[in-house]
Amino acid sequence: MENLGQLGQYLGAGLACIGMAGAAVGVGNVAGNYLAGALRNPSAAASQTATLFIGMAFAEALGIFSFLVALLLLFAV
Repeated sequence: MENLGQLGQYLGAGLACIGMAGAAVGVGNVAGNYLAGALRNPSAAASQTATLFIGMAFAEALGIFSFLVALLLLFAV
């Protein structure tokens, strides 16, 4: 029965790590859309830099949260 519990921990941690892949996709999406907009209108690119960094921070925070959940599932449960 102990092995079944470890299996659940590892499976849950692996599923929680899917969020890190989602964060990577989100950061790429934010950066890609910023570059597309900057190429269309270079004069407005400087005013959108703060929005770029805020979007990247939010996307990266979700990846960090999923990593934290994975660590909690492995070592705290």
